[in-house]
Order: sequence, then C-alpha cells, then structure tokens
Amino acid sequence: MTEHWMRLLQDHIREHAVQMTREPSGILSHPYTVPSSPDSPYYSDALWDWDSWFISVVLGQVELETDQRGRFGEYEEGTIRNFLDHTDEDGVMPVLLKPDGPFLHADPSRAAGFSENMHKPVLAQQAALLARRRGSAEWLRGDIPALQRFLERYLESHIHAETGLAYWQTDFAIGVDNDPSVYYRPARSTASIYLNSLLYRELLAFGSLLEDLDEVREANRWRGRAQDLADSVNEHLWDERDGTFYSADLALRPIDPEDWLHRGAPRSWSSVLLRVDNWSSFLPLWAGFASQEQADRMRERVIDRRTFRANYGVRTLSRLEKQYNLRASNNPSNWLGPIWGVSNYLVFRGLLKYGFADDARELAQDTVRLFGRDLETTGSLHEFYNPDNGEPIMTRNFQNWNFLVLNMIAWLEGRPVVAEF
Repeated sequence: MTEHWMRLLQDHIREHAVQMTREPSGILSHPYTVPSSPDSPYYSDALWDWDSWFISVVLGQVELETDQRGRFGEYEEGTIRNFLDHTDEDGVMPVLLKPDGPFLHADPSRAAGFSENMHKPVLAQQAALLARRRGSAEWLRGDIPALQRFLERYLESHIHAETGLAYWQTDFAIGVDNDPSVYYRPARSTASIYLNSLLYRELLAFGSLLEDLDEVREANRWRGRAQDLADSVNEHLWDERDGTFYSADLALRPIDPEDWLHRGAPRSWSSVLLRVDNWSSFLPLWAGFASQEQADRMRERVIDRRTFRANYGVRTLSRLEKQYNLRASNNPSNWLGPIWGVSNYLVFRGLLKYGFADDARELAQDTVRLFGRDLETTGSLHEFYNPDNGEPIMTRNFQNWNFLVLNMIAWLEGRPVVAEF
C-alpha cells in the first residue's frame, strides 16, 4: 500500500505544485509563491516568510523529477525580491505580503525599538538554495546590502546581551503559533530554540552566498557569528539532565548592587530553562550544531511513544504536557500536538544528518501513509492532522510544506534529493 500512496503523491505533487505560483499583483511587483491552491480559504494570495522557503525546496524537487530545471526559478527569485523590496533602511522585513499591502505590526524606529516580530531568519537560506541550484549567486549581488541589513537587524535587536541568544519580540507570527514556550509570555522574554536554530543556519547561508560572490573574508566573519550563536545555544539551552535542548526564559530582573534583598547573593545565571517538551527541541539536529552525544540522547526522545512518536509522525507537543490538545484553530494555528508536514520533515532531516537512517525511514514512511491516505480519501491535503488516527483537522487544499513528502519519497527510493541549505 505504501508504494501505491507514493505513486499517488508523486503524481499529485508534480501536477499541482504549479498552483502555488502567482503572477505580479499590487505591491508585489515580481512573481511569487503562496502556500496553497487558489481555492483555499486562507492562503491563496499571500506571500508568507518561512512558508515560501519550504516551497522552494519542493519546487526544486519537482523540477528535478520532471526534468524541467529552472521552471519555477522566476517565482522563487521573485519571492525573495518582493521581500527585499519591502525591507526598510533599518533592515525591517515584513512577515507577510499581500497584493494590497504588507502585514507588519512593528515600529521600525531604533529609538522606540520593535513592538512585534519581523520576517523569520530564512531568506538567506532560500536564496542560498536557489543559488546552489543555479550554480551561482551572481543574480543576488545587487541585493546583498539589503539582505545584510536584515540580518544585522536580527543581531542588533533580537540578541540578549547576557546570553548571546536570539529572542522573539512577542508571541506574534512566530511560525509555530501557540508554542507554550512563547505564546502568552511577556515580550522579549523567550530565547526560542526554534528561532536560534533558524538564525544559526541563516548566518551560515549568508556566509555561503558571500563566498559564492568571492567575498571570502566577509563570509568567514558571518560564519564566525553563526558559531558564536551555536556556542551560546549549547551553553544556555542544552539540558544535561533531560538530554535535550529547550527554550529559555530571559525575563530576569537586572542585578542591582543596591538591592538589599539580593545584594548578598546576586544571581549567577542569565536565563532559566523553559522545560516545555515540543518538537522545536529537535531542530538543533536539523541545524547541525548538536554533538553526536547530544544527538544520541535526543534520538531516544524522538522515538518515545509515550511523548512524541505517534502513528503518523512526531507530535508537535509531547502528549504528557498539560497544554496538549488537538483542537482546530487558525491564526493562531494549533501546534499543541497535531502532526504537521513541516515538523515531520525537519525531524526526518535531523535524524538523517546524525546517522539515524532507520528512524528517518520509519518517519518518512509514516508521513507517506498520512498524506497518501488523506489524498486518496478526500482528494486533497490538509494543514494539520490527528497524530493517532491520521484524520485531517482543518484547512483543505493546504499544499506548502506538505509537498515535502515528495523529497522524502525520493530519499526512500534512493533517488537524488533536493534539500534546504
């Protein structure tokens, strides 16, 4: 049956991937990509930040398998340019763009600081992926200053001085919408393992782009920044007791030598671990900065049926967490346990990176079963699923990172695989 579903999914994705492309419209002066088919009620015309990155990974695989290399390049490049076109002089880039305007709840004034989050740190990764497929980053040379301003804005306005960790401004538009490590917590208080993993790869990707453009000294400087971040993550977010990475609480009162209550024993710690078991803790495997010993311990957590591992993949929140629930919700979408295509995929990639091929194979096969059964039963894919019985929870015709199952199938069959940077 798995082979039947593999063929079904391959044919469907190769045929329907083009439905995620859009022509220039309104403020979007370049062709671009969207997460869903035109008839989806939520995502049919908007250009989203990390969604478009994964769409590029899928489109590269479709090009490879249909022998149509370059077919989608203008839409992927256009996506990148649309975001850069709407990046201001301070490096603030919107999370979302629609033809009628950007969606950014932020104050770009350096004096006032930022009130909300901006585009997640994945644009350099998307550009590096496209540059690798094209064999050159020359097409991006003129936009490097704008991309650099974006990354410098992260390093200047999203880094906690005491720990060196990246933090979210608020719980708005963080991607994994209602992650309890961030959701409803105070502003600028969470050093998210998810955010820090993305930023680490983003800094490396920018270094790769610079090297492709013969800026080797600058490339190494940005790679050094990536290593500094990885060192901070390992120092502050690794929990030796539990054998995993967590996010951390940064909302500690400053040390005041005049404070009568604390001055006799001021704190010696700069953060407190938020021991919330969610799938983001496995992202250091995907990012590649975990040690093999750390990976060995995290692998045991990935496959634990009491907590994360379910019939159809990896729960987005451990079943043992108090916040665990599988209810339908949209904006914020529900990441409190349902199966998502992107979390299955990134955990799959992390397992492969550290040599856990058997576990990766089982996860890929379960993802094929999940999506194959849904496609055969309903004629479409959905945004997220019940981890135990595989029933879709909401959003018919959601495509986006669900189509990454095509890349997983290619790996299962021993064929060439397009992967993110």
